[in-house]
Amino acid sequence: MPAPKIVSLLPAATEIVCALGLENSLIGRSHECDHPEQVKALPVCSEANFPDGLSSADIDVKVKEILADALSVYTVNREVIKELQPDVVITQAQCEVCAVSLPDVEQALENYLDKPATIISLQPNSLDDIFNDIATVAAALEVAKAGEQLIEGLQERVDIIRHKLKFMENKPTVACIEWLEPMMLSGNWVPELVTIAGGVPILTQAGKHSPYVNWADIQAQNPDVLILMPCGFSIERTMREIDVLLQLPGFGEMKAVKNNRVYIADGNQYFNRPGPRIVDSVEILAEIIHPKQFIFGYEGEGWIKFTL
Repeated sequence: MPAPKIVSLLPAATEIVCALGLENSLIGRSHECDHPEQVKALPVCSEANFPDGLSSADIDVKVKEILADALSVYTVNREVIKELQPDVVITQAQCEVCAVSLPDVEQALENYLDKPATIISLQPNSLDDIFNDIATVAAALEVAKAGEQLIEGLQERVDIIRHKLKFMENKPTVACIEWLEPMMLSGNWVPELVTIAGGVPILTQAGKHSPYVNWADIQAQNPDVLILMPCGFSIERTMREIDVLLQLPGFGEMKAVKNNRVYIADGNQYFNRPGPRIVDSVEILAEIIHPKQFIFGYEGEGWIKFTL
């Protein structure tokens, strides 16, 4: 039986497919799929409906305007997908803002392909959900054994961190900022990752969507560690908007700032991608929160320390 032709409209799904050894079956990608490097050569099957280069505040306004008009934040390029004639299309139902959604794909493919295509939609809210999504994709692509082996290896890496921190009593409070303006804290799987990495997440609940927060509420909690990981932003992109944070009242008086425990992580490549590299994200958090216990080698690429 020939390998299925796959279009992935979700960066995490693209990484899952490649980690399962099916990279050569990928025939199309979303505009955001960029890892591993070689997938960039694939035809692009989607595009954002707002221009590049907007600030956090402007992106938030634009996205809300689009959604208020019942339009999609992203457009699926039906002509490209029709030409590719995929057997499988992978998308998500997690967040209308993060990636191409299931309704967008269903609408784009309705009566459009000359043959039936399987649509796989992922909707993770926790670490276990992410592992289950890997198993779902592996089963649908008939490589269930490879999925089991991949998940087993990822779980072993998580267990190493859990075991090393088993009797750790010092658990710093941690604020993970997912958006700068308006301010949001990282929800879904991130609070769980912080807990695994030996921290105590503030003002968030594991498995729940990322909440909007007032700066005053973060001030009141006065966390030990402050990590910036804006959704879809690289470290360099976050640095371009760092003044938004520096100008907040009382920022310099925060415990994390005074103790030189403010960090910028690559949200785009790690924390916002519910695929195999979510375990890299746990390791990054372990390095940041407990630097004396863990050195995985992500500093400088996955995260940096920010000093005033």
